[in-house]
Amino acid sequence: MRSIKVTKEMTHKKNSFQLALKIARREFRGGIRGFKVVSVCLMLSVACIASIGSVSEAIYSAIDNDGRLLLGGDVDIRLTHTPASDKQLAWLKLNSSSFSEVVQMRVMTQTANNKQSLLAELKAVDKFYPLFGSLRLQGDESLRDIIKNQNEKHGAAVERQILKKLNLRIGEEIRIGAASFIIRATIDREPDRSSQVFRLGPRILISQEGLRATGLVQPGSLVRFHYRIGLTEGSEHSNWVQKLNEAFPKAGWRIQTIKNAAPNMQRFTERTALFLNLVGLTTLLISGVGIALGVSRFIGSRLTTIAILKSIGAPASLIFLTYLIKTMIISSIATIAGLGLGLFSPLALGPFFETFLGMSIPFNVYPKALLKAAAFGLLITLIFSIWPLDRARGVTASSLFRHATHAPTDRPRLFTVFSAIVLSILLATITVLMAKPPSVGLWFILGTVLTLIVFRTLARLIVYCLSQLDLRKYIITNIALKNLYRPGSQTPAIVIALGISLSVITATVLVEENISRQIDNAIPKTAPTFYFIDIQNDQKNAFTELIKNNSMISKSSQVPMLRGRILKLAGVPVQSIKPAPESAWVLRGDRGLTWSASPPEEGSTVVEGDWWPTNYSGIPLVSFDRAKAESFGLKIGDTITVNVLGLPLTARIANLREIHWNSLSINFLMIFSPNAMNGVPLSYIATAHFKPSATESEESAFVESVTSNFPNVSAIRVKDVLADINDIVSKIGICLRVMGILAVFISVLVLSCAIAANQNRRIYEAVILKVLGATRKQIIKIFACEFIFLGLITALLSAFIATTISWALTVQVMRAEWSALPKTLLITLLVSVMLTVIGGLSVTWRALGEKPTGHLRNE
Repeated sequence: MRSIKVTKEMTHKKNSFQLALKIARREFRGGIRGFKVVSVCLMLSVACIASIGSVSEAIYSAIDNDGRLLLGGDVDIRLTHTPASDKQLAWLKLNSSSFSEVVQMRVMTQTANNKQSLLAELKAVDKFYPLFGSLRLQGDESLRDIIKNQNEKHGAAVERQILKKLNLRIGEEIRIGAASFIIRATIDREPDRSSQVFRLGPRILISQEGLRATGLVQPGSLVRFHYRIGLTEGSEHSNWVQKLNEAFPKAGWRIQTIKNAAPNMQRFTERTALFLNLVGLTTLLISGVGIALGVSRFIGSRLTTIAILKSIGAPASLIFLTYLIKTMIISSIATIAGLGLGLFSPLALGPFFETFLGMSIPFNVYPKALLKAAAFGLLITLIFSIWPLDRARGVTASSLFRHATHAPTDRPRLFTVFSAIVLSILLATITVLMAKPPSVGLWFILGTVLTLIVFRTLARLIVYCLSQLDLRKYIITNIALKNLYRPGSQTPAIVIALGISLSVITATVLVEENISRQIDNAIPKTAPTFYFIDIQNDQKNAFTELIKNNSMISKSSQVPMLRGRILKLAGVPVQSIKPAPESAWVLRGDRGLTWSASPPEEGSTVVEGDWWPTNYSGIPLVSFDRAKAESFGLKIGDTITVNVLGLPLTARIANLREIHWNSLSINFLMIFSPNAMNGVPLSYIATAHFKPSATESEESAFVESVTSNFPNVSAIRVKDVLADINDIVSKIGICLRVMGILAVFISVLVLSCAIAANQNRRIYEAVILKVLGATRKQIIKIFACEFIFLGLITALLSAFIATTISWALTVQVMRAEWSALPKTLLITLLVSVMLTVIGGLSVTWRALGEKPTGHLRNE
């Protein structure tokens, strides 16, 4: 009677969901065999995406909430080369509730005996600094007391790197320009530090009176004047900025408000988060393969239960719905666990970001990041589980009367295929919309699809080629090889999961090593050893003579330089232009510009148009970068308006140049005709190429002679700058490597899941081999050979994919030189084989210990 009642319930569609839920709940009594590894894979993948999203949101939140601290005020107004006029200062003070002036420049600081020097970032502040937040110094004295003039000696607060690199202590002297300063404190935390992601040297804080004593602020010097404005409570920033622009429409200053307090930090965070998110999504896709295998294994273990349900009248739809509910419940639990790990990631990573970025990120719940991770996790679960779950519909009641080792492999229904396609499109759409810019997300989707097709196609091709080998003389090898292409083999799934993860980490290492090799090897051959900035016009000849007298310098060059901000392109104000992401930097802030009667000898080539005559005296002309001109839709004859020293300068494009930025020569986006800069106060920038035989002490001795003779000139060592850049790239690379290692770990779990899905078949094979006389050692050899073949196939494909990706990123994106690095590829090969063999044997070990009698009796 009970079976009749159940059968009647099954025929009512209205109760089908409730009944499926009831059966699924009872199914949990039998455990979650096949889902343990899947749950771990899904949990870790969701945790990655949730962590990346939460940390990114935390940084954005810190920028939004602490905009005043990061910017130093409600509004920051910046001028380069020249300070604000008295009229402008009077207006700013009259229309603000608080006001502070900060001057920043790069300087060479020396020890009192002039034996050591160091490039530093100098900040001269007034008595109102900081307007918001607090400067944390070592000691009890206030900043005003530390930097004031005592006993005819100015004071300074410095970052600890100054003391370490110059071997100094608190109370000792440093020289900056024409003045001496007593180090009275070290800086623990600077409130507006985070607005700069990258700096060329450690910070020195002095008073504005001390800055005047240095004598470094001269016409044409690269000095930035910042005016921090505090507004009254409730003031609208946009209205205030509008009034300022109406009062001084041609001032040419750069204005930032708390709405864009740290744009460099925001862009850095967005790009880093984008790459990490893409790696996280790759990891999630690998987990999807594990989900498909785990569900297949679970369905295989429930064949008898499904057959019983079918025998008492359960429709196929009820079977499908029952196990879909169970799958989603388990996946939801794993997803929630992953979200829990991601939730606390800002708390765990907070100290790192405070050290690296100079900002504290708040711990909070970030629903957007968590919802995105949950959506990705559940969508991946549905996409990869719906297909194997649909196979459960093909189980018949007659399965009770025969021994079945695996689920039916009938083709899925059209509805199942359609559902999988719709869910995949939804996942791809979310990925594209979440990416910044969306085009990167689109390329990731296309690249992922292409990679999956390539992996699957090449894997089948390699296996087919192996199947054509005549290895009958080698019985063990022949059996192992046939296991790769037998019906029901999990070779494609294992190759895809392990191959993609190995490709990610190998490509990351290849890119990082190529960039490092270029920095270590190529740079000394092609780039100058030093840049020297702020050489005054009356120092040019003496500086040239100093270089000529140094026998270790092979060549040098000098060009005039100013900073200017682009106001209009082809008559269109930059505010109305929406540039491509790769060209947006051209319109942000000040750009370096120069002028020359003749084309540059190195670093760029004129590719379109003609250079102006040597004695040209017509309307101002300019030479522009061809790539950027194409990006902005500019052509020869169009005009560019630049603010130079507070005055607008409009020039017509005379020619376009192909600029080789990676040569690190003195390259400029814009080179003007000399007549455009008549009467403009200028300074020079110079390069010095030392001979390969020059020692570091000889280079340092020359820098010391420069700073002794020209205290205002700053020396920038190219190797040191590139080392700092390489350090930032390495830190990002570490994050990517950690993600890659996690992907490999998940792939090993997927590998074990794939092998476990065929565990019954392997046990049966081991039993048959034992009956035929095979020893335990021979069976181990067969399985080991199978996994060695599998590892080699995976490694070859991974090496091919990783090499292609690293070449594209290095050459096409980073515009750097690329080499194959066979050592790294060999390591990939060995790691792949080792992981496959160890992971495979560890899972199949149980098959070796099975007694033949029990299994043969079942048959």
